[in-house]
Amino acid sequence: MFVMKRREFISLLGGAAAWPLAARAQQVSMRRIGVLMSVAEDSAEGQAGVAALVTRLEQLGWSDGRNVLIDYRWSAGDAERLRRNVAELIALSPDVILVSGGTAAVAAVQQATRTVPIVFTIILDPVGAGLVESLARPGGNATGFTVNEYGFGAKWLELLKEIAPGVKRVAIIREAGTTVGGGQLAAIQAVAPALGMELIPIGVRDAGEIERGVTVFARSPQWRPDRHGERASGRSSRPDRYARHPAQTSGGLLRTLFCHRRRLDVLWARLP
Repeated sequence: MFVMKRREFISLLGGAAAWPLAARAQQVSMRRIGVLMSVAEDSAEGQAGVAALVTRLEQLGWSDGRNVLIDYRWSAGDAERLRRNVAELIALSPDVILVSGGTAAVAAVQQATRTVPIVFTIILDPVGAGLVESLARPGGNATGFTVNEYGFGAKWLELLKEIAPGVKRVAIIREAGTTVGGGQLAAIQAVAPALGMELIPIGVRDAGEIERGVTVFARSPQWRPDRHGERASGRSSRPDRYARHPAQTSGGLLRTLFCHRRRLDVLWARLP
């Protein structure tokens, strides 16, 4: 498994599909790659990805139509088209399938085949989604790229403890009923006792529940508003919520919010 940033995706897309092919390059003259794209064929993102794929394969000695056949399918966010595309690609007996899309697309391919190698791109939590067994040892027939490494969760708490040694209670707000982010949550839970911190999980389904959950936590007996909390919020002693805002530099709050589509993992705590 590989941890990567989004801006690196295009440059790595081409190389990803070539991995299962390179080791067998001298054995068979013609190989076949199935490419499942989640976007529309005329999208700028999709065309950039295809260009990167073709360019990188050519650099590795694979030329479409000469020693490799590349079959593209474009789902454009349509679930029915996705299922049809998966069936069509499997019927072509590819040597590898490159999936450029979300968890649902990878899961659809895995349900269709457990033998054809799958390389996926940008999956938030492949372990929690059941796509791989672990980041270190994916197992099965799928591997690829993820945007997070679970150990970061432990580092968040360690950093918080270093900045605010007196903090004791931390609220973790995440989407209720999802397994995504479970690896990070487990990493946070594992390190919390050693840091003397109590974790308060808050499951939410929408923005309103985030508001209510934070309000309840802020009003708990252990929460003691001070001038820092008032200054940070600008309207009350409850914390503000800012997407991808790592810290409130004026004091009062430290929070980290990671968003990926509808899934939320929020680490939030009050500084003393």
